[in-house]
Amino acid sequence: MALVAVFGASGRQGLAQVRQLKAAGHDVRAISRSADPFYGETFENVEVRPADIYDEDSVFAAMEGADAAFYTHPLRARVDRVVAVTTIGRAGKRAGLKRVVWNTSGWIPDKAGDPFSYGENTKAINALWRTGVPATVFGSVLFMDNLLTNWAFPFIVNEGRYVYPHHPDLECSWISLDDVAKFMIAAIDRPDLEGAWMNIGGPEILKPRTVAKYLSEAVGRPIKYDPSTPAEFGRHLANAFGDDMGEEERSHLAPAIGAFYEYNNRSPLKPFRVDMGPVLERIPIELETMDHWAKRQDWRLSNKPRPPAG
Repeated sequence: MALVAVFGASGRQGLAQVRQLKAAGHDVRAISRSADPFYGETFENVEVRPADIYDEDSVFAAMEGADAAFYTHPLRARVDRVVAVTTIGRAGKRAGLKRVVWNTSGWIPDKAGDPFSYGENTKAINALWRTGVPATVFGSVLFMDNLLTNWAFPFIVNEGRYVYPHHPDLECSWISLDDVAKFMIAAIDRPDLEGAWMNIGGPEILKPRTVAKYLSEAVGRPIKYDPSTPAEFGRHLANAFGDDMGEEERSHLAPAIGAFYEYNNRSPLKPFRVDMGPVLERIPIELETMDHWAKRQDWRLSNKPRPPAG
């Protein structure tokens, strides 16, 4: 078993990684500046350490003594991928990590220079390799757990609307964050995955109305797909951060998210669709369907803390 440092443990993605690492019997060091990062979930024997992703010495101190590190790039630092991943790689090399596993939270292009923000993943992967740290990279394309966030859940529960900026015919490989974590765990000690990168998605290719059907069955009443424009969706997501985000940052994030979904809706490269056959031959994991995932969620209104994004 390994000791794994999980960066971004206070986010929903990091929380799933902590949950699955503990279930697999690994030791976990949660890297977060929050003293209570787990949104009410409790885990035994999980150390919490702070770190500043822009300070290499701070990141090194967070990693020191660990066997591996999981890194998920934060939504609110979308343009800093190369800088942050380079810091992770350099510090991980100094700390003697056996593996860094980076979840890009987005599709990785097959060719350098492909358009839009996805090209930053290619640049950052190359920067990570150059640090010399043993690493594996997963490009996870679209998360089922997005539907539980502050910009999606209230529409579903309060209004019976599944509000998303996807074109009605857009095909997407939704994946649960627990399954993303399982892929990351599989890479910890696989020598054949050192230096590998691959896109990952769920077991089905779904269009929005099928997602609405599964949500209706899980919630127990009709949920209608109500597509928003990408621009409207960008504002929904930015506003979900509430007072935690200043107006200047919000004014930059909202149009950036809108442009991101404009690109995904029209791109012939289909960034939200993944052929999982070759991936599952290499890493055999039983993936959760959207139907199963939706039915195990709590769709009741409550006052429990809910993350604003991914």
